[in-house]
Order: sequence, then C-alpha cells, then structure tokens
Amino acid sequence: MNARSRDCARIEDYALIGDEQTAALVGRDGSIDWLCLPRFDSGACFARLLGDADHGHWRIAPETAGDAGVCTRRAYRPDTLVLDTEWDTPDGTVRVTDLMPQRERAPDVVRIVEGVSGRVTVRSTLRLRFDYGSIMPWMRRSDGHRVAVAGPDSVWLRSEPPVRTWGEDYGTHSEFTLDEGERVAFVLTWHPSHERRPRLVDPYEALESSVADWRRWARHCRYDGPHRDAVVRSLITLKALTYAPTGGIVAAPTTSLPERLGGVRNWDYRYCWLRDSTLALGALLTAGYQEEAEAWRNWLLRAVAGNPAALQIMYGVAGERRLPEAELPWLPGFAGSSPVRTGNGAVEQLQLDVYGEVMDSLSLARSAGLPTRPHMWSIQRALMDFLASAWRQPDQGLWEVRGGRRHFVHSKVMVWVAADRAVRTLEQHQETSGDLAGWRRLREEVHREVCEKGYDPERNTFTQSYGSRELDAALLLIPRVGFLPPDDPRVIGTVDAIRADLGHDGFLRRYDSEEDDDSVVDGLPGGEGAFLACSFWLVDALHLTGRPKEARELFERLVRVANDVGLLAEEYDPGADRQLGNFPQAFSHLGLVNSALTLFGTEEAG
Repeated sequence: MNARSRDCARIEDYALIGDEQTAALVGRDGSIDWLCLPRFDSGACFARLLGDADHGHWRIAPETAGDAGVCTRRAYRPDTLVLDTEWDTPDGTVRVTDLMPQRERAPDVVRIVEGVSGRVTVRSTLRLRFDYGSIMPWMRRSDGHRVAVAGPDSVWLRSEPPVRTWGEDYGTHSEFTLDEGERVAFVLTWHPSHERRPRLVDPYEALESSVADWRRWARHCRYDGPHRDAVVRSLITLKALTYAPTGGIVAAPTTSLPERLGGVRNWDYRYCWLRDSTLALGALLTAGYQEEAEAWRNWLLRAVAGNPAALQIMYGVAGERRLPEAELPWLPGFAGSSPVRTGNGAVEQLQLDVYGEVMDSLSLARSAGLPTRPHMWSIQRALMDFLASAWRQPDQGLWEVRGGRRHFVHSKVMVWVAADRAVRTLEQHQETSGDLAGWRRLREEVHREVCEKGYDPERNTFTQSYGSRELDAALLLIPRVGFLPPDDPRVIGTVDAIRADLGHDGFLRRYDSEEDDDSVVDGLPGGEGAFLACSFWLVDALHLTGRPKEARELFERLVRVANDVGLLAEEYDPGADRQLGNFPQAFSHLGLVNSALTLFGTEEAG
C-alpha cells in the first residue's frame, strides 16, 4: 500500500498479535505496521501506522495482490491470539498465520505462509526502521540470516525453508511460489546488539504451543452467558495487553491514534493507568482469572509505594514514574493527525480520583480473598492520611484535562469512595487499625459537599464540576461505587440528563468537547468521538436504574462496533462508522466484560 492509499486506512483494519510484553498490529493487507521492541513502550521498528512505508513495515501477501490489495478474509483461531489471513487469487488461495510466541528471552514474530489451493506466488517486503521510523539499520548476511543493526537494536530474519531473498530500495524482499500444502515460515527476532544471537525458535512448534496455551487459558473463563465469544475475545485482549514480568496492563499498545481524524488529540497510551484498576480487578476476578488479578494488584502496590503526595495517575509497565512527553515531527500521523507523541505529560497532573480507585481496588482484592501483603494496609493508611488534608483541592479530573483545575464532582465522589472503603475495612477486619472516627467524618463531609455543590436541583442532575452546567459521563459511576442507590431520583435524573446532553446517535461522549463551545474544559481544539467505555457505563446505569431492555439494546449495538476480529478502539464515530483513538483499548474491553457480567448476572458466570 503506497502513501497515498494509506489515507483510506481505518483503525479497525488492524488485528493484534503479542507475547504479553509487546504487541504488533497487522493490517488487512498483510502488513505489520506497528511493533515496538522489546517492550510495549520501546521505540517502534515498524511505524507505518503513523506514517508511510518508509517508516517501517513488514508485508507478506500474494504477488497479485498489488500495493493496496487487502485479504479476502481473516480470523483468529478460536480462543487464541493466533491470526489467520487468507487471499483468494486467480491462481489459488494462500494463508498467512501470524503470532508472537511466549518468549523465553528474546521476542519473536512468526509468520507462516501456506498454500491452501492452487499455485500462488507470494512476496515479502521488510523495511526495518528503528526509533519510530527515524533510523535505517545496517543490513548484512550471517549464517543464513538477514541481520539489521543500529545502535542498541539488532534484528535477525530467517525463513524455513530458505527462499530467494535480496536487498532493494532500502528493504529486504523475498519471493516464492507455494503449491497446496506447502509452507514457508519466517521468524524475526530482536535482541540487544551487544549480545549474542538468542536461541532459534522452531516456528511450527511455536504455532502449536501458542494455540494450545491460549486455549488452555481461555478455558478458565467462567462466563457462559450471551455474547460469550465477545467476552472471551475481550479477556484475551486484556491478557495480551498485560506486561507479564510485572502484571501491569497497558491502556493500549499504540500511541497517537487520533480521537478525531486530522486533529491534535493524539496521546501515548502504552502505560498503566490507575483508573483502570478496579474495573480490571473486577472483570478478572469475576471471569475466573485470579492469578492475573493478583499480578495486577501486586503491580499496583509496587507502583503506588512511596510518598502519597506523589501518587501518579499512570506509571510505566514496570512502575516507572518518569514518562516525559515529546513530539516526533518526522511522523505525519495517522491520516495526517499530528503531532505524534511519546510519553504523556498528564503524568504530572493531580487527580484526586486515583486515591479512591486505589483504595477501592485493594478493598476488592481483600474481599475477594487475594492473599494480603504485609505493607498493603500501611500504604492505604498513608494514602488516607494525605487525602484527609488534600481532598479540598481542585484537580484535573479523570479525563486529564489540560484546561486548568476544577472541583470535579467525580473526583470528589472517588474521595468519598476512598473514605468509605477505609471505614469498611476497619469495621470488617478487627486486626486492622486506623482513624475510624476521622474517616467516618471525612466520608460524611465529602458526601454532604458533593450533594450541595455538585448537584443542580433545577435540572435534577449532578454536574461535571462545582457550579458548572456541563455534564460528565463519569457521573454514571455514582450508583456503581455506592455513593447513592440506583433508585435515588438524583441518580435517575443524572442518567437521563447525560443521555440527552452527551448522547451521540445512541452512544455517549465523555463530556462536551466541541470546538464551538467556549466553555470546553479540556483546553484543546476539536471534538472527539463517542467514548466506548462511557457507553458501556451507560449500559450498566440503565440496567441498575430499572431499564434492562434499553441496557441490552445498547449493549448489542456496542458489541457490533467491534471490528471483524472483535477488537475495540477507545472511541467510535457513529456518523462515519469508524473507530477512533488508540487501539485496541483496554478500557473499552473492560467495559464490555463488566457490562456483560452486569446484564446477564453472576449465575451465568459459573
């Protein structure tokens, strides 16, 4: 696909493969257009997703497919992250199977090409460009491999059996012809350039073991209700977004996929957000994945350890705190959406809601029977000591606004959640100690203030911030966290007001971000699409407030937004029928799993 035809590409054109330490996006045209090695947050060696072919990609497709030829069909093998892509050509049918096997030390990308029928000529074009497409490596031959080296990075490429391969136009090209039943496997392996080449993997054994491992893992899913395939696919996606060495779950494997095409709302999501913690724990525990839930809880404890005043909203996959934001001017961005960014400046923001999310997560972990850690309660006490004096401050809120601090109602509600969970822990676990009377007073004071300053009696709705008229989809979480019961008239009024003001063809925006609105809270030009996680929150809110039919109808629509292989981005444009934002998005898939569990009940979850 040339640079011009790339303008027609859609975010949902991609499928995901990964090894639980990094991930790649594979397009319908058989091209891997995004891959960061060796970790999710490393520099990309394939960055065509945000540029063109010269920024790095690896395409395998029939010779007759041409530059823009897309596949005839594709699908994951059931209950796995192994992708099959097939082309029907005038000469026959060929299949490419893509996977990243679980690594022992080095990451591998395995691509197995198989003749299904007839006799088909296939081409492979590999253009490696390290550091997000900015560095062209030195290529050489060595022991049957093509080896690319630049600075700290080294990549080895081999095929089994060997096929005709040559260098041309700053790329590595292969061409071969397959009859029915014949196979050629390519293996691309990264390692630090100062180390020896790692042990070679057998691509066919890797395929068999990967299929078996993923299916064994999927069988643990306890959910057996409607749309089980979508739930399992979401859980597999969450597993793929987990950094296995630490248990951290990245929000997405990509950076800078736009929230509006051609706009500037392009952020790096290859980090772990505390906002996801309670939703992730709830989904994993209820679906039957205690080991993954415990690993995420342990990552959370390590990440937040330290000075409570310095608690961040996000961390690196191993708990790193410094995530400096920078722009990459040599990349034009997806569909011309610039700037392309790495790092995330929102890491410096004050968001009081994260204290509530951490306390809620650890409370959930304790009630679910996850093994406690000796320092867990001491960390929670320190967080509460800080919050008792800091909660009155304005903050940037859940959505990381860059338009100044406000007294966001959702943030204050989550302060209440923190105090409530601390009180409940003391009441239910006599072995713990803490300021029970003080935390009760804090809980009561925050509740009273939110109901006085964050509620608009004229419109019968809670508002985005104290004294504002704007609304916020995060207010839908008020009944879910227990701040008010679902049948409270103020909750029902808030749900109705949010549907009316933030509805987008039946889906939901986070808040009003249209550029002709002088009161835009985030300080950024241009709007965005419907936010899928918020739309799933609306499903839950409708169900809780006694409207199950409407809830199920919206859930059905949301499930249909997923692309042909079941993946969801951050946002969706109903008018253009296309996905927006980083992809695939953990927040969206968490929403799908939790809404399925909410709608169809734990009795159907085994």
